[in-house]
Amino acid sequence: MTWLPAWQSFVRVVEGGSMAAAARALGCTRAQISKQIAELERGFGARLFERSTRRLALTPAGEVFHQHALRALEAVANTELAVRNLGDTPRGILRVSATVSFGRHCVAPLLPAITAAHPELEIELILTDQLVDLVGDPIGPVDLALRMTRMPPEDAVARRVVSLRRVVCAAPAYLARHGTPRSPQELLQHRCMSYVLGDNKTWSLLDERGAEALVPVRSAINFNNADCMLDAVLAGHGIAILPTYLCHRELADGRLRTVLDGFEPNIVFGRDLYACYTPSRVRLPKVKVFLDALLREFQPVPPWERTPGGGLRGG
Repeated sequence: MTWLPAWQSFVRVVEGGSMAAAARALGCTRAQISKQIAELERGFGARLFERSTRRLALTPAGEVFHQHALRALEAVANTELAVRNLGDTPRGILRVSATVSFGRHCVAPLLPAITAAHPELEIELILTDQLVDLVGDPIGPVDLALRMTRMPPEDAVARRVVSLRRVVCAAPAYLARHGTPRSPQELLQHRCMSYVLGDNKTWSLLDERGAEALVPVRSAINFNNADCMLDAVLAGHGIAILPTYLCHRELADGRLRTVLDGFEPNIVFGRDLYACYTPSRVRLPKVKVFLDALLREFQPVPPWERTPGGGLRGG
């Protein structure tokens, strides 16, 4: 790739604002940088910089080339990393994306054992409830994204990791004050917390035959974070739909009780969690060892469902 040094020099000039700054960053002379830029301009048949005594400014052609050069250099770097990682030993940085609550409670605790077993591996866990782009996300390329979704992306490899059960629950103190709802319609008389941006303040509950009950819910406080919702329910502020991976201990020790056990919450995200990654990551040992660790931990039954609290029913 004889073009690569010149493209790198061009990007460094843009970043540093001068050829002298680019030369310092690359450990070469200003004359070498100037020669490479001149060769690029001759090759493209267009000026890339407007030159003055004080500064360099990109021409319109330079602006277009800069955007394409950045993408090309990033692709080269990713290719080199992928090729290096095709050996048998997991190594390098593995960047994983997960939702905030699931990542914090269920993924983060696994990382020390994985990295201890593979000393050349470094894991970056990015927690966000926003949908990340596996290739072009602002946080950078993501090797593997854990997504709760009904439909995995068609342009990615998707492996189902675990099914997540959710329950309608409340604190015993709240139920003692306000009564226990026996049907979905009775929820209209209760403070039911909405998952902001997720349920449009309408709960969908499926009975044992799959018939759907749609219930508009209301509460003075609502959240877009399951941990905050759990804290509010424990404090007796209302009823919520919570995943059992988050609330199984509270169900087990009686701090929470389930209600409407004959109905399954029907969440817009679905109930399955998938590991999603691009086809170029399929053979990477670092992706394989991480995915293997997830499957060992969560299949055939996740740990929170193996405990009495995970399967507890009440109310």
